[in-house]
Amino acid sequence: MNITRIAHALIARLFFWGNRQCNICGHRVSWFLPYRGGWRSAPPLIRALDIIGSDLDNFECPWCGATDRERHLLMYMHAAGLFDALPGMAVLHFAPERRLSKLIAATIPARYIKCDLYPGAPGVERVDIQAIPYPDKTFDLVIANHVLEHVTDDAGALEEVRRILKPGGYAILQTPFSAKLRETWSDPGIDDDRARLQAYGQEDHVRLFGRSIVERFAAVGFISRVREHRGALEEFDPEKYGVNVAEPFFLFERNDEHAIAGPLGKSG
Repeated sequence: MNITRIAHALIARLFFWGNRQCNICGHRVSWFLPYRGGWRSAPPLIRALDIIGSDLDNFECPWCGATDRERHLLMYMHAAGLFDALPGMAVLHFAPERRLSKLIAATIPARYIKCDLYPGAPGVERVDIQAIPYPDKTFDLVIANHVLEHVTDDAGALEEVRRILKPGGYAILQTPFSAKLRETWSDPGIDDDRARLQAYGQEDHVRLFGRSIVERFAAVGFISRVREHRGALEEFDPEKYGVNVAEPFFLFERNDEHAIAGPLGKSG
């Protein structure tokens, strides 16, 4: 973090000019810190396609460092009843966010495994989402928050997630997308950091999902339980909490012909 950003964060901690609040740490702040200069600094194509994902202008809490992805996901999990159901669940959490994962662990799930392709913290297992090393029907919940845009074979990853979910189990599959794109866009010729940044919005992204994203995920064997912010979180002001009101909750349930009731009481 450079000196300018440190100063910006310290000033933002002074609650003088706004009514913002981080729902992860509870602190009130004047503003949230932007990601790489915010939306106006995003590549032209990304802005033209009106990509829906992180709130680039309100990305990071200046107190605890929680990103808008963590803040929004926690809100959605509470609204869906998933957070309260965690103590009875077996949970597999890909790319676990440092602050959100602590809150999840504190609920003492029946089983909680944090994993990543390139683990960077103690207690995080090395797992490739395209080849998950666990038996069929092991987990009640899989969390993959902004993971699938990084994965070479997203269909294979989705099949693996479905395989290790119990009947009636749930997958949280947040990822950036564009409602302007009819289909998911990926091209093997976009093969370096500069091209990926311009085409997909980040150097390590390998695709941009289109408006058919829900159907694409459901085709693998999921039932859509997707919810919009305005419906699920109507009482929460997105500006106050620094989240993208356009980002849906990409929640999916394993689809089985004879599925038993899941942890939230619905059957597949």
